Amino acid sequence: MKPVIFGLSGLTLTDAERNFFRSANPCGFILFKRNVETRAQLQALTDDLRVLTGRDDVPILIDQEGGRVARMGPPEWPAFPAGPAFDALYDLAPISAIEAARVNAHALALMLAEVGINVDCMPLLDVAQPDTTEAIACRLFGREPQRVAAMGRAVLDGLARGGVAGVVKHLPGYGRAVIDPHYGLPVVSASAEALEIDLAPFIALKDATMGMTSHIVFEAWDAERPATLSPVIVEEIIRCRIGFDGLLITDDIDMKALSGTAGEKAVGALAAGCDIVLDCWARMAEMEDIAGRIGDIPPQSRARLDRALAAMTPPAGDAAELSAKRDALLALV
Repeated sequence: MKPVIFGLSGLTLTDAERNFFRSANPCGFILFKRNVETRAQLQALTDDLRVLTGRDDVPILIDQEGGRVARMGPPEWPAFPAGPAFDALYDLAPISAIEAARVNAHALALMLAEVGINVDCMPLLDVAQPDTTEAIACRLFGREPQRVAAMGRAVLDGLARGGVAGVVKHLPGYGRAVIDPHYGLPVVSASAEALEIDLAPFIALKDATMGMTSHIVFEAWDAERPATLSPVIVEEIIRCRIGFDGLLITDDIDMKALSGTAGEKAVGALAAGCDIVLDCWARMAEMEDIAGRIGDIPPQSRARLDRALAAMTPPAGDAAELSAKRDALLALV
């Protein structure tokens, strides 16, 4: 098994993808809007991936946060709110906000599990700053680390109740990014002392089974390399200071925050200590480059993957009832 998660080009697997995935044996797959159309189509696609890999528990990921980051949406699936809606409710009623975040995630997970998706790339534990780029700020739970951690915990719990694993992101934080990492490399000059604010929610949820890195340079820790490619940040900050020992997945290595070829970035991320490389865009030449440059998943990373998969539980609950409860709570705002 290769320590990489690949994207797919369309609504069904092409013959070329089928042959390549069978040979490369990636750890898992990630889905985007280009891969989803109807419940029947999406269920058939995820079934196909399981048959192809021979793994019933193969990780099939999606970024389904709510708000602007939602790969599945109306009219086939309901819309879900993003982090700021719960942040606003927290100002009025903290306990209600935490419960709303939990039932929202639970309902969302049931929607995903229904079509065979078992990993959702949320919650965001990034702590917002006054100048956080809007591409990230519009998705966050707020500026208070304790609030962010509490709602992040509720989201993980809700997802688990719905049979879906969550991924805490973006270690060790995107909250100080003033440019969108999809288009450029954010550089943070804050001191190590100031960055304790960014670390706090991740420390509180260090027992999460999966996490995702950030493509951002923290000059206080490593002035030369973004977190995804930095052995210093991965080992000293994420693994030791935060204490996270779950499966560490990179953010999409196609983002312009990282430079080099797909294969070079994949090798660099794994060398830095990441467990899994995420490559989202289903470009065959780039996927072949990655697969040709990286070895099989090492034992420690495989053990983290196995722990994450073993922690998954069967879905339970009623999505309509949960959504109604969430809406009633958010109506308090």
